[in-house]
Amino acid sequence: MTATPTRQRPAVNLDNSFFFESLAQGRLTIQQCTECRTHRHPPVPMCPRCHSLSWQADEVSGHGTLTTYTALYHPVLPPFVPGYLVGLVELDEGVRVVVNLEFAEDEARIGMPVDVVPQRYDDDLVLPAGYIPGRPHVVVSSTESAVAQESRS
Repeated sequence: MTATPTRQRPAVNLDNSFFFESLAQGRLTIQQCTECRTHRHPPVPMCPRCHSLSWQADEVSGHGTLTTYTALYHPVLPPFVPGYLVGLVELDEGVRVVVNLEFAEDEARIGMPVDVVPQRYDDDLVLPAGYIPGRPHVVVSSTESAVAQESRS
């Protein structure tokens, strides 16, 4: 019997566990300095702007703009399909997040609006994913079926 390939798991630690826990709850939260209010991602212990160690998890809108993207063709390992997109989305709150873009390469345009939402990729993995606003949330980056796609549409 062969095991079905799954996506690589992110390294979760004390600095970023809140981010992955909120995704599992269907929320997108970004680390925010409580002193200067700067959002930062990926999460780090100290604010790069004011050097404060004080922070909070701030729930953000998920609305943003595609800053750049790349299509990956080689080497592509299961469960991914050739040509899947990875993008850098600048959220309206001013912070940038790297996400899988769940739409076709010929639809991707620098500067286009993108909604970043928590996407369940399997029973144990929820990651942020980028979608074209107003479109159904269908996973196109892999051959695996996403759980609860319909509930996010």
